[in-house]
Amino acid sequence: MEVKINTLIDQETLEKRIREMAEELDRIYAGKELRMIGILKGSVYFLCELTRHMKTPVTLDFISVSSYGNGMAPEGEIRFTKDLDESVEGQEVILIEDIMDTGRTLSYLMEVMKKKNPASLRVITLLDKPSRRVVDIEPWMTGFTIPDKFVVGYGLDYAQQYRNLPYIGTVE
Repeated sequence: MEVKINTLIDQETLEKRIREMAEELDRIYAGKELRMIGILKGSVYFLCELTRHMKTPVTLDFISVSSYGNGMAPEGEIRFTKDLDESVEGQEVILIEDIMDTGRTLSYLMEVMKKKNPASLRVITLLDKPSRRVVDIEPWMTGFTIPDKFVVGYGLDYAQQYRNLPYIGTVE
């Protein structure tokens, strides 16, 4: 099956906004150390690019979760498939997400992470689809608010493909 991809956010715009977000984080967290936790797999491109532009000391960790249900939507039980490697107790923690839509997964992750007693806990997402939200949760910082379209690129995939596109595109 051939897939047509239309550019939604071009590479230049994407990179500019990520640099702006890094600068904002440097201002907010000046003199502190951050623990940034990437939610696998989609956040990897965003997390790497964001931290590459930061001057603030950053340590990284990753978590991975899966939703079990009908297989098409994150409505079922959410389970960790990879937990943190180290404690976050007393640390300034930011969860890094590629895209936030229903909010179910992030809501679950926030509850689990709060029990680990970080000094602070925030969520940054590259893309936000607020029209799909079914849980009362909002990201602390957002790269772009997008319409309810299926998107790929910059870590986001369609059947594990297209993650490596240097832009965000919509699948037609």
